[in-house]
Amino acid sequence: MSVASAQTHLLIGLTGGIGSGKTTVSNMFAELGARIIDTDEISKQLTQAEGVAISAIRDTFGAEYIDKTGALDRPKMRQLVFSNTNEKQRLEAILHPLILNKTKQIALSPTPLPYTIVVVPLLFEVPGYRGWLHRTLVVDCPEEIQITRTMQRSGLDSANVIKIMAQQMPRLQRTALADDAIENSIDLKGLFKDVAQLHQRYLTMIARSD
Repeated sequence: MSVASAQTHLLIGLTGGIGSGKTTVSNMFAELGARIIDTDEISKQLTQAEGVAISAIRDTFGAEYIDKTGALDRPKMRQLVFSNTNEKQRLEAILHPLILNKTKQIALSPTPLPYTIVVVPLLFEVPGYRGWLHRTLVVDCPEEIQITRTMQRSGLDSANVIKIMAQQMPRLQRTALADDAIENSIDLKGLFKDVAQLHQRYLTMIARSD
């Protein structure tokens, strides 16, 4: 999409497959001065003890999916939805609208920071994001790197990581849909250089729109 019009705060959706390095890249943007909104963090807030989503999850899936603290039992729910598409869709029907509403509430609130990065793993799959974001940015890397990083981070074996990747949008399709792309298969110093270049590009866009 085109850059924001004059006096409109620039909103950039950041996405990428599992293990692509979305958090690493968003942290670099934060270091450079961008506001970061992470929808995974919002999801965790919604499903913690007394979170907004807990009542609907309990009613839909049963009390056995709520742990002793009153929060979502993540390992148990992960096991359920991982192998059952219908149950996954039921959970998403609860969470996605709540996450979207909270994300928009934060994103459209005033901030002194120059622009906002909204981190959405399923940016192109979930309806409702692209209509109000001004640009989209994909973090990409080869699939073998995705697998290795995810195994190291999560403890999952390669077969399970590959199953998760198979449920996500293909790399080439995701990259084709994005306005901007950043390669995260190089060293962190090189990655930061690329992020800094995009940061300057976004600042230039903002200056031109004023």
